[in-house]
Amino acid sequence: MAKNRKTYDDDDGRTIANMDVDGMPLSIGSVLKNLGKKENRSPSEQDFSDLSGKDTWEIIKGSLKAGLLIGGIFVLGCLLFILFCIFVWFR
Repeated sequence: MAKNRKTYDDDDGRTIANMDVDGMPLSIGSVLKNLGKKENRSPSEQDFSDLSGKDTWEIIKGSLKAGLLIGGIFVLGCLLFILFCIFVWFR
């Protein structure tokens, strides 16, 4: 079932105020301008297509370890908060 969009009689499709501000980070205009330029890429936007399978798996394992470490810290913090509530706060 398609969503029916309301059509207004006074809407002629013109843009009254363009909200795409130049210089704003992640604005659509700046993304489209810099999309094809390879010389302006930052080191974080490198092309990793020439990596071997072993290198790719090393990157995946490192990212997974970092994510699990951060998740473990949050779980440990929640566990300590629950223990604090049980043994200190609610006594």
